[in-house]
Amino acid sequence: MRGASQVFLEKGFDAASMNDIARAAGVSKGTLYVYFANKERLFVELISSEKREELFRIVTLDFENHNVEAVLKKFGRELCEILTKPYYIKAMRSVFSIINRMPEIGVEFYSNGPLLCTELLAKYLDAQTKAGVLDIEDCLLAAQQFVELSQSGVMRSVLFGVIDTPNAAEIARRVDSAVVVFMRSYRAQQAVSTAG
Repeated sequence: MRGASQVFLEKGFDAASMNDIARAAGVSKGTLYVYFANKERLFVELISSEKREELFRIVTLDFENHNVEAVLKKFGRELCEILTKPYYIKAMRSVFSIINRMPEIGVEFYSNGPLLCTELLAKYLDAQTKAGVLDIEDCLLAAQQFVELSQSGVMRSVLFGVIDTPNAAEIARRVDSAVVVFMRSYRAQQAVSTAG
């Protein structure tokens, strides 16, 4: 998979060939076809497995921690760091370049990355709502809102080449601001009165 990843990132999806991938992986083209029907299936498997692995290794949530601000700051920073890494940005650009021809690749990319993170956050928000810390009717919508707030335009700026990868201080500034806005909307009134 490393060989395939390297070829796709260096050449892009369209220019990459199964010959290039086999050479980089140190296997025969026939061996690749035993595991993958075509270049498209290899690409889908590659982006799905690598994104899942990285997201679940880095982005974690402590469901027992009721300090929602601290949990959201950690989650938002980790997610923003992943989303602005050169590897992730190159993968997104590759997906965007072929999405009109192969929409299923876009669905796969989204389902195995952004959606997984959003659903994980929604489960945490639901647990905190049940604990009386938050007051949220639609936890999936709230999770989507937080993810968008925490990126605050930085991911798109990197994606379109406006800026390079942001430093940790810039990510923290944006995420901390997102947490303030989010908590103003969703902190349970009971939690506000006991905190004040």
